[in-house]
Amino acid sequence: MTNINETYNDPKKLANDYVHEVYEEVKKRNAGESEFLQATREIFDSLRPVFAKNPHYIEDGILERLTEPDRIITFRVAWEDDQGKVHVNRGYRVQFNSELGPYKGGIRFHPSVNLSIMKFLAFEQIFKNSLTGQPIGAGKGGSDFDPKNKSEREIMRFVQSFMTELSKYLGPDLDVPAGDIGVGRREVGYMTGQYNRIHGGFEPGVFTGKDPNYGGSLGRKEATGYGTVYFAEEMLKTNDLHFKGSKVIVSGSGNVSTYAMEKAIELGATVIACSDSGGYIYDENGIDVETVKQIKEVEGERIKKYRKYHSTAKYVEGCEDIWSLSCDIALPCATQNELDEAAAVKLIENGLKAVAEGANMPCTQEAINLFKEHKILFAPAKAANAGGVAVSAMEMSQNSMRLSWTTEEVDERLHTVMKNIYASCLQAAEEYGHPGDLVVGANIAGFLKVANAMVSHGIR
Repeated sequence: MTNINETYNDPKKLANDYVHEVYEEVKKRNAGESEFLQATREIFDSLRPVFAKNPHYIEDGILERLTEPDRIITFRVAWEDDQGKVHVNRGYRVQFNSELGPYKGGIRFHPSVNLSIMKFLAFEQIFKNSLTGQPIGAGKGGSDFDPKNKSEREIMRFVQSFMTELSKYLGPDLDVPAGDIGVGRREVGYMTGQYNRIHGGFEPGVFTGKDPNYGGSLGRKEATGYGTVYFAEEMLKTNDLHFKGSKVIVSGSGNVSTYAMEKAIELGATVIACSDSGGYIYDENGIDVETVKQIKEVEGERIKKYRKYHSTAKYVEGCEDIWSLSCDIALPCATQNELDEAAAVKLIENGLKAVAEGANMPCTQEAINLFKEHKILFAPAKAANAGGVAVSAMEMSQNSMRLSWTTEEVDERLHTVMKNIYASCLQAAEEYGHPGDLVVGANIAGFLKVANAMVSHGIR
């Protein structure tokens, strides 16, 4: 590692050498983990001015420690389908950092799940959770199990098998999972039931995202989508823009997408398109979000069914071309790396003014670079979509106090959190020489709180 005494007279060189050396080591240790390396590289590039200004972080090996998870848990999940056939999936939990509180992060069930994706999501969660100001650490978990086309009993049996192993590593003061892609209230309910069965008691604080009738928080389902729009609105207002009168595209049609659409419409926007993995719907007069809720939440159908209710809407097979439409604001809310360089070019050519990431890392680095180059306002995921985990932390508080806040109370607290996150990102970007750059600001603001805790707690 860089000799600090030799390079103290050039803080910038010291910082650049340190970041380069640590990243090269991370690449060696995590070869082939493209998503994780993408996430770490983006963070590292932002932190150079921090190390130049604060060389004691280098002496304490903060970056080396921060990029290595506290522990990685992998396990077999064997389960029976309705025909009695045995299937085996792989389960994961990456407990990445607990300097600020118990590990906190969702569980994802999707065929794409692998260790690289789990580590990338858990690493991003460190900074996101730090930005919320809540006392929570960072983790992420999941399985390559595909819940699509599975019966309710099959899903229950899988979840029970998954939780039988994972329960050993969870607790209200240790690790508190929530839902993610493929994991909603039903699955969280099964997890809670199996955990309580194994531990012989009722511990509502071990999971968040529960049904409000059984210890869940009101407003949690809406939180990530609402929070993304609250953050974006702060960003827009700073630049004399607003949702009111704007045309908006939202990718996806799950919880994040649906409630981002709902809040954007409430603020006066016209949402002209949304999607699922099969294709997208387009209506220049505006998407009816209540119809989307009916199709996705009640009927469990594909978004193409929207035309059954609104024949004037257009449905296009394949979701990628949604970014070829003309809009003022883009809210990518589906999955990682869904908006690439080619899509960014089309959006910019069509008059795009702002992007706010509702999903985790939905824009490729090439797309982000283009947005910055063309002065497109850009709200990064770790800041813009932190509303979900913020309300999850509020659910933990309500469980601990045996209280239940109203929807209005939760929404007011969420709005305050998102305003505070925006302000802290803006301030950090300004302080470290990148005024207005919310990517740099979010990375630095999230990092500083965790790094200071790591220094305070000593090497461990």
